[in-house]
Amino acid sequence: MKIAIFDRDGTLNQLGEEYITRPEEWQAEAGALEAVARLNRAGWHVVVATNQPGLGRGLLDTVSLNAIHAKMLRQLSSQGGRIDAIFYCPHVPDDACSCRKPAPGLLLQIAERYGVEPRELRVVGSNPTHLQAGAAIGAQLHLVCTGLSAQLAPGQPLPSEVPAGTQVHADLQAFADRLLQTAAADVV
Repeated sequence: MKIAIFDRDGTLNQLGEEYITRPEEWQAEAGALEAVARLNRAGWHVVVATNQPGLGRGLLDTVSLNAIHAKMLRQLSSQGGRIDAIFYCPHVPDDACSCRKPAPGLLLQIAERYGVEPRELRVVGSNPTHLQAGAAIGAQLHLVCTGLSAQLAPGQPLPSEVPAGTQVHADLQAFADRLLQTAAADVV
């Protein structure tokens, strides 16, 4: 099974002021929804793994989080795409849980649910903590230069918190281009 695990904030959607707490605040990154739809059409399953400490801080509740995700899924559906599942950590850093990235708990849950070896997963995000969680399980790492990494560009040296071996893409469209080109080359 072909699975790409995306971080949400800064990868699929633009970063908010601090936390996105209402559906009106959720705005897709340029080209992100189209990239997911292209991956879906090529047989890829897309799963979201996201830290949502706003829940633990009482800044939003699960009803609001579900409404935000419903908006994301509706917009994605209008582009012909889908997200197969959304996994989230509701904890704050002081909770010291195993699911808050950079801990690998969410990613391990996804691998187990889908019966995929961690090394087969593509872990994609703009936040180094998402990639660190992927590195902890031996996944294939992909940084997109949006959100927290908008100041970076492919070919530039990466900050030390980005795990070694991470591939760098300008955005999700560039990631999808590369993944689909690589898959096509593997078939030939």
